[in-house]
Amino acid sequence: MLTILLQVVLLLAGFAMLVKGADWFVDGACGIASRFGIPQLVIGLTIVAMGTSAPETAVSLTAALKGSADMSIGNVVGSNIMNVLVILGATSAIRALHVGLSTIKYEIPFVILISIVLLVEGLDGTVSFIDALVLIALFAVYLFYLFKLAKAGKTETEEIKQLSLPKAVALTLIGLVLIVLGSNVSVDAATELARIFGLSERIIGLTIVALGTSLPELVTSVTAALKGNADIAIGNVVGSDIFNILFVLGITGTIVPIPFAPAFITDMIIATGTVILLFILAFRKKELNRAAGIIMLLCYAGYFVYTLK
Repeated sequence: MLTILLQVVLLLAGFAMLVKGADWFVDGACGIASRFGIPQLVIGLTIVAMGTSAPETAVSLTAALKGSADMSIGNVVGSNIMNVLVILGATSAIRALHVGLSTIKYEIPFVILISIVLLVEGLDGTVSFIDALVLIALFAVYLFYLFKLAKAGKTETEEIKQLSLPKAVALTLIGLVLIVLGSNVSVDAATELARIFGLSERIIGLTIVALGTSLPELVTSVTAALKGNADIAIGNVVGSDIFNILFVLGITGTIVPIPFAPAFITDMIIATGTVILLFILAFRKKELNRAAGIIMLLCYAGYFVYTLK
């Protein structure tokens, strides 16, 4: 019992380090970029956006390097399923979410496309170096789209905190250390819990680790809904799904090949299906209402039961 409690404490501590580390890393990196005259638009579309996926990146890369590949893929696939069904489900159950036209026309279909691409890449049992390069190329296309959208004045960029250069450098380094430490602690604790309870790394990655690395999105979206700013949640989640597949697995796959177990084929089909469900629910009224939120939460409950079989 003490061993289980210790691992749970370590897992929570790892998640806390990941979330705070990502926050400080983003603030510091943005401060450095701002001091060197890099435009706020570019900072918002790159450093800030990538920073929100830092926990997923760190955990997936650490898991892959430690030979826990099931947790690497499971983290991304589980996070994407959770982002749509739990985060958007809970947020829209609190307050109806307006869905922008560009999100319905371009961004949600793009998530469906890249989910299918990842599924096809995994059919041979691995996300190889070449597969990862394809993901990074698609990521570059997405960044170009965001840049054009922002230049046209159709999207907002993150407000950059003005920091002194020494403070910005310190925050960046401390944030990076916390991300690395947090990912190591989280992966080790999750792996040990899987061993103790006889659960597979796939299930741990799809559920517990996915929840931990999705905490920034969950807290941001629900808090925004409670404050009456729920409209930002949909962009936050859709953008996170894109970054998880293209950036997280793209970067990880260029460093080490990622084995793709046959069980993940079903999970990827479900992940793709959740985005299709999101498109269907949002298409007619251009919003996610409370009924849509309840439907998504019930779907996740069903998926959770399925993973435990």
